[in-house]
Amino acid sequence: MMGHESLAAVEERAKFHAMEEGTKEDWAIIARDYNAFATGLADRVLAHLKLLDGDFGGFPVDRLTHSLQCATRAHRDGRGETYVAMALLHDIGDTLGTYNHPEVAAAILKPFVTEEEHWICQNHGAFQGYYYFHFLGMDRNLRDKFRDHPFYAACAEFCARYDQSAFDPDYDTLPLSFFEPILRRVMEMPLSRRPLPVPA
Repeated sequence: MMGHESLAAVEERAKFHAMEEGTKEDWAIIARDYNAFATGLADRVLAHLKLLDGDFGGFPVDRLTHSLQCATRAHRDGRGETYVAMALLHDIGDTLGTYNHPEVAAAILKPFVTEEEHWICQNHGAFQGYYYFHFLGMDRNLRDKFRDHPFYAACAEFCARYDQSAFDPDYDTLPLSFFEPILRRVMEMPLSRRPLPVPA
């Protein structure tokens, strides 16, 4: 069996030491590897989502269950797959973005969801605060700074219907295995590169 160094030695790599020295052949190698790496994105996201399992942070359910429950509620409401994926991943940034988790999640989702869904994910923290900021000496109406934004109502609805209500240990929450195919379809290709649907 080859060691790590032996595998690295036989791997085809670009020859430049600075990008300004790069050739078409170099970038063909990089593009090939980039495309192969991109196909594993859903696997990496799922692995990171699983880090929320068992992480309660004082809440009645752990963060993975909360995420699954948000997605379950959205799915049962008939939301589309990109919306359900957003609901599933909206708190995935908790592990690495303790102070800005909505922005971390939104950055991951941005290529794959609509502009409205991206905005909901990016700003749900301020909207979710309506339900608890006042208990922590903060302004529960912080979301009002977005009052004139066209997606204000959509974000308020996401938090009211799915996010703030998804802490019920007795709710019939669907497992991650149910959402895995949905997430894989959503993350298979950015929205901007998908073919337009053919009119019926």
